[in-house]
Amino acid sequence: MVIAVSRFEVVVCGGGVAGVEGLLRLRRLAGDCLQLTLVSPDPDLSYRPLAVAEPFGMPGARRYPLERIVADVGARWVRDRLVSVDVASRTVRTEHDVTLPYDALLIAVGARESTPYEHAYTFTDHNADNYFHGIVRDLQRGTIQSLAFVLPREWLWPLPAYELALMTAERAQSLNRTPRITFITYEGRPLQAFGQAAGEMIVRLLTGYGIDLHTGAVARVPAPGVVNAGDLQLETDRIVTLPKITGPAIHGIPAGTRWCVPIDERSVVPSTEGRVFAAGDATDFPIKHGGIGTQQADTAAAGIAHLAGFADRPPGLRPVVRGIVLTGGQPLYASAHVVAGLGWQSQLYEQPPWPPEKKIVAEELGPYLAQLDLSGAAA
Repeated sequence: MVIAVSRFEVVVCGGGVAGVEGLLRLRRLAGDCLQLTLVSPDPDLSYRPLAVAEPFGMPGARRYPLERIVADVGARWVRDRLVSVDVASRTVRTEHDVTLPYDALLIAVGARESTPYEHAYTFTDHNADNYFHGIVRDLQRGTIQSLAFVLPREWLWPLPAYELALMTAERAQSLNRTPRITFITYEGRPLQAFGQAAGEMIVRLLTGYGIDLHTGAVARVPAPGVVNAGDLQLETDRIVTLPKITGPAIHGIPAGTRWCVPIDERSVVPSTEGRVFAAGDATDFPIKHGGIGTQQADTAAAGIAHLAGFADRPPGLRPVVRGIVLTGGQPLYASAHVVAGLGWQSQLYEQPPWPPEKKIVAEELGPYLAQLDLSGAAA
């Protein structure tokens, strides 16, 4: 089945934070002059950055119905999954064999997640309250005497592991429990993406809770409860890690490092006639963070508006990472930006320089979701 259109047709594939941010920005930039179509198999936008708090009995992930979002934006929703792109004919094909023509395409389908270790629990924001809640419960009962958090040498966003370790230690301390907690990371310093100041802050927090930190260590987990990292040979009751990330490997789209979609500084995918853009975890940008994804989506939307004749050509993206670090106590706020393309310069705040309830800072999505929260649309 082929769906035909007449106006400048923009197809956005992916109903996560990057895809919805792109939809919202496109509508603001070009009004009703674009025909917008969202392709996503999921019924909801799942806003998951606070999922790490769920096992500790705090509010976590929230869901917003895509039906409401596309209606507010004035877009069409094809509840389906992207399978392939034909650059020559400017069409996309879905899992259910729907063909959609496009004048511009934004790919924001996310990445694939898999476990890096057979014998470790892999924490993701999709299953936040399932297994780790059991760890918290066993910690409260005193049946866990030791726990290791292991960050592999993979593409991932490491912050949740540090937050889990800190909140676990705080919970144990509040219960007068003294489990041995070990943190092992491949990074030369903790939270390397945030620069030196953030790394030093995390070291102070970990040390304050008595967490044993090992940096620059490539770990192996050869058996349940066993971690080997250089000279460190550790036996522990539980091992927690984060998923490794690989790209979606979309047929017809170039595959870059680890099968991710390569993009330039304007979020344009090479060899696609300048009409295919990508944003979020699907791209080959090495830092996987929702805030980076929304910035890429905004850059892509500006480029699409330029293609359609409604805006000037946008400048290249200069990404800024902003994050809230949940510590079990008072949260901290960190931001980092690239300096001369060589490294990251970070700043730390005790008071939130952005809306404190939003862990992902997004220019369009943040205010929009706040309105949905007020209207009671979230679940």
